[in-house]
Amino acid sequence: MPKSSHRSGRWLIIIGLILIIMGIIFQLQSISLIGPSTSFMYSNHDWTVYGLVIIGIGTTVILIGLYMKTRKDINL
Repeated sequence: MPKSSHRSGRWLIIIGLILIIMGIIFQLQSISLIGPSTSFMYSNHDWTVYGLVIIGIGTTVILIGLYMKTRKDINL
């Protein structure tokens, strides 16, 4: 297996984790648990949906990264 596949997989996992953290922060701001009350995201329930979408995207990116990191070379 090429090393670039392992590196790409690792970077995708890191990016996916960052996306998940951002989605959680967006959700917490949207339900008024964190952040300044002057923020446009504070107590805005649209950002709950946006946060969930971002978490879903982050999870997908992590799964792709795990696949790339663990897949075996298949010779056709």
